[in-house]
Amino acid sequence: MNPLIEKIYTTAKTNPKKIILIEDQDPRVIEAVKTANNLGLAETILIGQNHINSHPELVEKFVQDFYQLRKDKGITLDQAKEIIKNPLYFGTMMVNAGLADGMVAGATFTTTQTLRPALQIIKNRPDQKLISSFFIIEVPDTSFGENGIFIFADCGLNINPTDEQLAQITIQSAKSFQQLIGSTPKVAMLSYSTNGSADGESVEKVKSATKLVKEIDPSLIVEGEIQPDAALIPSIAAKKFPNSQLKGQANILIFPDLNAGNIAYKLVERLAHGHAFGPLTQGIKKPINDLSRGCNVDDIVTTIAITSVQSISS
Repeated sequence: MNPLIEKIYTTAKTNPKKIILIEDQDPRVIEAVKTANNLGLAETILIGQNHINSHPELVEKFVQDFYQLRKDKGITLDQAKEIIKNPLYFGTMMVNAGLADGMVAGATFTTTQTLRPALQIIKNRPDQKLISSFFIIEVPDTSFGENGIFIFADCGLNINPTDEQLAQITIQSAKSFQQLIGSTPKVAMLSYSTNGSADGESVEKVKSATKLVKEIDPSLIVEGEIQPDAALIPSIAAKKFPNSQLKGQANILIFPDLNAGNIAYKLVERLAHGHAFGPLTQGIKKPINDLSRGCNVDDIVTTIAITSVQSISS
């Protein structure tokens, strides 16, 4: 296990949180719940349709609560009754009601299915204008990043963020890196241009976002617009961006849009044998995190640990 991932496990054990998992028929999830409990990473709560059926009083409460939350969006009481039967919604309502600290799902659901209830119910923190997503990427046998660990953002939620939104995603990602990894964030605002080498609307957006980030947090090590090679390789950084704060040592990669971010993380997974954990949420009141449908038991256990750590300071 990468020592930085191991550090997440250690932190989770210091203050285990109540984490819901909903796919109670999936053998991977069942095994992961047992492992997480045995390791003391979290107090897991495994729910499914049988669990929902056996708690009619809670169902009724959540129906009423959800109806009040969404009636302005056109949801009827009858629709609310059907929606709450869905374990994704029931589990999210449990988190919203304070009956759990976070939730992990997605072993059998798409990212959209998993995160939609969170966006509708949990919503963003009062001090945040949006919810974004990030991946923890572990690349084996490499000197890149922080001992092979990166944060990639946003690769799962915001399709084409504005410069202001991109700046907020960056600030959120730096805080997530500090919270989970515990090292100094070094942020690359990625583009097809480095330090004015090319023009275009996307380039200007990244330049503007970088300027905003530096205004919000002058202490943050951040550079943009910059290409990945200059962000990751010191010798190339010295040629393309000699005055760069990063010096080719980025451990957080911020992508200009969802297209670039999603494509990049999947390429790293397949071509570099990287390990991706996420999409993980940030800027949200309480963490609701997604799994890949191709996940294994270890992936789920690590995501439980990550969610538990996020819950400590949420």
